[in-house]
Amino acid sequence: MNAKQPPAGPRAEAKRLAIVGAARTAFLREGFGVGMDAIAAEAGVSKVTVYNHFGSKEALFTAVITGALDEPLGGAPTAALAQLADADDLRTAFVDAARAWVAAVRGNTDVAALRNLVAAEQHRFPELGTAWQGHGPEGHHPAVADALRTLTERGRLDIPHLETAIVQLYALLVFPHLVFSSYGTAIDDAATDRLITGGVDMFLSYYAPKG
Repeated sequence: MNAKQPPAGPRAEAKRLAIVGAARTAFLREGFGVGMDAIAAEAGVSKVTVYNHFGSKEALFTAVITGALDEPLGGAPTAALAQLADADDLRTAFVDAARAWVAAVRGNTDVAALRNLVAAEQHRFPELGTAWQGHGPEGHHPAVADALRTLTERGRLDIPHLETAIVQLYALLVFPHLVFSSYGTAIDDAATDRLITGGVDMFLSYYAPKG
């Protein structure tokens, strides 16, 4: 028997976005224990509509998390990453893109709070902790993947395993801030810039074209 398909079409998509936005607000305010009635009321829809779109609170929470993951890569960071392959000075352009990206990560308190909520609930719902892992780094971070793939295609970098490189770049630039934020603290501006410039230098040195 086929699983029931969620509603489709422009009106359904508008409702879906409203539900995800309301759920995000509710989860951040009250945690995973917030009722679906409260989420439905905040979205201006019925609880039946919420279940028609997502099927369960776990599925809705997963949609909230996956939708928030790439927010820091919107706007300026994405534009800067897209221009890397055409940059005359790759190192300078990469540092500038990394600064825009990290600044967006540091300024997005909602994403940090949602990540912490995943960690808090993972013992009850292990699937929440793997909401984005199943798609792989490339699937969840297309702006980064596209930039690194283009740099490799043009011979400016030599990256044999794209998903590994994406994780390494996140580890150098982003993960330190996520770890510190999970403990309620932050890396200061000077240390942040050293991590950015040093991280970019390590990444470019490791993946420099051979020969």
